[in-house]
Amino acid sequence: MRIAVTGSIATDHLMTFPGKFTDQLIPDQLDRVSLSFLVDELEIRRGGIAANICFGMGSLGKESVLVGSVGSDFADYRSWLDRHGVDTASVHVSDLHHTARFLCTTDQDQNQIATFYAGAMSEARSIELRPVADRVGGLDLVVVSPNDPEAMVRHTDECRSRGIPFAADPSQQLARMEGPEVRRLIDGAAYLFTNEYEKALCEEKTGWSEDEILSRVGVRVTTLSAKGVTIDRAGEEGMHVPAAPVAKVVDPTGVGDAFRAGFLSALAWGLPLERAAQVGNLIAAYALESAGPQEYALGKQAFLARMTEVYGPEAAAAAAPHLSCPNP
Repeated sequence: MRIAVTGSIATDHLMTFPGKFTDQLIPDQLDRVSLSFLVDELEIRRGGIAANICFGMGSLGKESVLVGSVGSDFADYRSWLDRHGVDTASVHVSDLHHTARFLCTTDQDQNQIATFYAGAMSEARSIELRPVADRVGGLDLVVVSPNDPEAMVRHTDECRSRGIPFAADPSQQLARMEGPEVRRLIDGAAYLFTNEYEKALCEEKTGWSEDEILSRVGVRVTTLSAKGVTIDRAGEEGMHVPAAPVAKVVDPTGVGDAFRAGFLSALAWGLPLERAAQVGNLIAAYALESAGPQEYALGKQAFLARMTEVYGPEAAAAAAPHLSCPNP
């Protein structure tokens, strides 16, 4: 199963604030907020949602095709992704802009305030998927993750016109997109990924009820943070898959991307939805225990042992034949 992942490719600047954001907010002054947070730590990491997903898939041994736009400063990052099993040959390099930047501050309660500079990502709207499909011998699924909004809509339109199944993953771009754009983005998707808040926002922006959205997508996947994930399909009883326990929360950045990487890899292996969610939840736990969205390392035996402990020997046995993690 050949999967292309479209979306942001960025450098993450991750900062840690030792207090609570909420302690600094004055309720009757929220219309004119002016705050500066003195942070204790700064980590500069590789990131971007599409790149994070592809990295996670590569960590499980599943190659994916990364599709996005970057600046000429991408050379080292490209080498890193190539080395971790990601096909980067379809990444567009801008002559004008730097690779996108994500600046995020996390407080002691794991709340985050972030700013994203698009940079070269704005040129993703010019990327055509047909040449990508031709180069790799066809695509079985295109993931449309957060990106330049025009690019996201263009990719879903092209998938529909060419009959390529796609997964809609609007995430934080829901705040930027209007109702007609969101409807075009998700209508006809084989999979729709959101978290709990985005699920409600998706319904509000489209004007569609939960049942109406389910009638327009194949599978709706809703991540619930520490509560795990729910999977819904029209006319069927919903499924809840509990999260994998986390030894120590280090950094929540990229955890949702890691989940998608595991879920998509398991789908590509031919596993059922419950198993796909279990693999996704487990790799999400690894990401949550790491400082940065691409800093975890997976070993096959350790991964299977942990999967056995959390989800049972049958789950581990289902994943075992497909795992080819770079580490033992």
